[in-house]
Amino acid sequence: MRVIPGDTMPAIDARLAGGGRWALAREKPDKLALLAFYRGIFCPICRNWLVDLDRLAPEFEKRGVSVIALSCDRREGAERAVAEWNLRHLRVGYGVDPEDARKAGLYISEGRGLNPETGLKEPMLFTEPGLLLVRPEGELYAAWIQSTPYARPHLAEILTAVDNFVARNLPEPRGSA
Repeated sequence: MRVIPGDTMPAIDARLAGGGRWALAREKPDKLALLAFYRGIFCPICRNWLVDLDRLAPEFEKRGVSVIALSCDRREGAERAVAEWNLRHLRVGYGVDPEDARKAGLYISEGRGLNPETGLKEPMLFTEPGLLLVRPEGELYAAWIQSTPYARPHLAEILTAVDNFVARNLPEPRGSA
């Protein structure tokens, strides 16, 4: 069953590129946590999306929103993404359990061999793109979830949505009827 706004999120954790661990249960942002799930190092569209998120991460943080990019990648893929994609502001977590991501409402895909654009092998299982905004108490606040690799939420629009949520003192989330 999928998590709906207002529900407690499943326990999601990951290792961090560069060392350390991250767990949603320990994430205590001032306002919200933004979890950006990406497909992995093999995905060229994810590269552009995370580069944009890296650029906007300080803006989210100014608004009390912590930001992390998460994938089912292995350590090598996450560290390669940080280095090759020049991610300077963004925490990058790897090794997310696909079943935990599925419980959080993300779509899971099976790898199909080499990605034709990058020549990199897709992992056996990985998440399709998604953004989750989570309250400090661990409840889902808002979600933008994709079932295909070809579309992503525009991050500038998400920043505008955050501005509206914060200006209204985080009203009760929508979508839980």
